[in-house]
Amino acid sequence: MVQIERFKFMRVCPETGIIEGVQQIPSSNFNARPSDATPEVLIVHSISLPPGSYGGMEVVDLFCNRLNCDSHPSFDSLRDLEVSAHVLIRRNGDCIQFVSLNERAWHAGASQCLGRNNVNDFSIGVELEGSEYDNFEEAQYDRLNELIDLLLVAYPNFSRQKIFGHSEISPGRKTDPGPYFEWSRIR
Repeated sequence: MVQIERFKFMRVCPETGIIEGVQQIPSSNFNARPSDATPEVLIVHSISLPPGSYGGMEVVDLFCNRLNCDSHPSFDSLRDLEVSAHVLIRRNGDCIQFVSLNERAWHAGASQCLGRNNVNDFSIGVELEGSEYDNFEEAQYDRLNELIDLLLVAYPNFSRQKIFGHSEISPGRKTDPGPYFEWSRIR
């Protein structure tokens, strides 16, 4: 039986930074990159809301500033938080883009990478639907690798050696994507 490659029809439009062929749900949690900054690194995150729950709309709602923080006790710390990512990759490999790759998504927070602060200025943030206590799915690795291949073509300063976990750029503050993320599958 021949396996059909599920995700081979995406491309990045260089003028807009939009990944064609994926769902677009715009977030207002972004701003312009500095004029001398282009996407150079990829930051891998993991997220689930409520923690350990998958498949709901809570992450989308968080990135779009419409999360009902009264709907779960764990959401109380998210009140008034303005955060986003460029892309969310769901457990089944479905992909949602929130912010143009050419814009500055608010995903890294206080961070340092390649000897520079303000990692949001020169990075692309990808959230994997998951937690630090679960394995990630085959479809997520497939989709992430496809996205990395697109970035290699679209952004000349990007390379597979410039992929970092949130924990690496914000040590002591963040721990994602966590110990179950298999770095060897993307580096």
